[in-house]
Amino acid sequence: MDAQLIAFTGIAAALVAMPGADFAVVVRNALVSRRAGAVCGLGIAGGLLVHTALAVAGVAAVLVAVPALFHALQLLGGAYVLQLGVRTLGALRRPARTSGETAAGAAHPLRQGFVTNVLNPKASLTFLSLLPQFVPAGSRALPRTLLLALIVCVLALLWFQLVALLVERLGSRLRRPRAARGLEAGTGVALTVLGAALLLEPLLA
Repeated sequence: MDAQLIAFTGIAAALVAMPGADFAVVVRNALVSRRAGAVCGLGIAGGLLVHTALAVAGVAAVLVAVPALFHALQLLGGAYVLQLGVRTLGALRRPARTSGETAAGAAHPLRQGFVTNVLNPKASLTFLSLLPQFVPAGSRALPRTLLLALIVCVLALLWFQLVALLVERLGSRLRRPRAARGLEAGTGVALTVLGAALLLEPLLA
């Protein structure tokens, strides 16, 4: 077994499973249906594919060299996540919805997952710094980094399918009006805080 590959898989799995905007937006959609959550996870995997492709191509290094570009992407990402959070919280003012119906019902899960992830420039920088550490000396860099990128995307697909499945299994409880609104409120607050943090970070830097 390739020890470096095993180590990378473990680290990448931890990064993918780390709670954040990706997790919150999948839960938000999975409350509508398992399919919506799974499709949202597919969008996140697509975003990660973009980030890892940028890292492989070296384009992510431009984000380090041009701070203004990095900050602009942070602002875009923060604004999008903040908008999702505010929309979720705003939906709580409406009359109670029927079972299985949530604020995400009229949204596009694939687009939400993709945009939430792809507008996070820190992901590109993370993989730019991580991937080279797991390319053995003397080996061909491109095939190896492409393999590592594939591992990341597969892990994301598996993890967010699992999240969608768990939400579905708990669905009868989570979709009770009080529980559903409580979870929506928690998800909305999480997305709003994350979005605000992304917006404030470049402004305070």
